[in-house]
Amino acid sequence: MNGLRRSARVLFTLWWLQLKIVAVSAFDGILNVIYPLFFATTAFLMFGQSGNPEALVYAGLGAAVMGTWSAMATSASGALQSQRWQGTLELLVCAPTRLALAVLPVTAALATVALYSLVATLVWGRVVFGIEVQIASPVAFVVALAVTLASLATFGFLLSVTVVRYRTGWALGNLLEYPGWLLCGFLVPLDLFPGWVQWLAQTLPPTWGMAAIRSAAAGQTPWGEIAVCAGLGLGYAVLATILSERLVDSARRNATLALT
Repeated sequence: MNGLRRSARVLFTLWWLQLKIVAVSAFDGILNVIYPLFFATTAFLMFGQSGNPEALVYAGLGAAVMGTWSAMATSASGALQSQRWQGTLELLVCAPTRLALAVLPVTAALATVALYSLVATLVWGRVVFGIEVQIASPVAFVVALAVTLASLATFGFLLSVTVVRYRTGWALGNLLEYPGWLLCGFLVPLDLFPGWVQWLAQTLPPTWGMAAIRSAAAGQTPWGEIAVCAGLGLGYAVLATILSERLVDSARRNATLALT
């Protein structure tokens, strides 16, 4: 019980500290404030040409979650790289706690800030473009959003730990940003892609989270998609925890923690 209490304290303290760091970061501030609105405006203008209100609602929900994916893929993958540039990565690895407990709160804080981009996109679409998203099942909708953001945090956790061993691992997030827009079905239905792409998309938690969010908004039953999204997010967390230990050992053997 004492071990669980200490772990919970570490998670909360680091989450709150990272949240304050992100809040005053110029890069993350621009990424989470301006980028989602830019992406949403582009999507609304494109889908608005169809003249179909249902298409605009589809784009509104997709653009909202798309902004959180972009913020997570870029910021989370570079979180530990920033620690390396600042000369604190070695201290983080040598801290008397598991690396997973030190890194997971970082990506959780980024997911918390990304919640703004989701809300801002929906408000932007309503105020500027007159897109009113009706939520038929508010409780299921909120649960789907929470599970989706949590799964994004664990996916970002997996991306971030690779930087411990590979100094260029932060570029992986930038590489996945645009393909993730397609694979997760934010704006383009997955039915339009080949079968192998659809199978690949099923391995990403946001794919199921996006489906659950749309199902909840339409008044359908999203609990199956929510359960799969939560399961995948938990699986990524376990995988990242195991991988972090192995990568730390490898980084120590190969002396790749420091910038130079």
